[in-house]
Amino acid sequence: MFGLFKKKTQVEKLQDKFNKLMKEWHELSSINRSESDKKYAEAEAIARQIELLKSS
Repeated sequence: MFGLFKKKTQVEKLQDKFNKLMKEWHELSSINRSESDKKYAEAEAIARQIELLKSS
């Protein structure tokens, strides 16, 4: 209950976005390969941002 109004950190927001993109990537992987590759590239860019934030 006390965490109800807690704001998400930048890393948590990026992690949520990364998870969403990976889910979309998986769904598209059997339907549209080129769109799937685009989603995967976006997810990888976000993963690099997360690593940079965690290392600093």
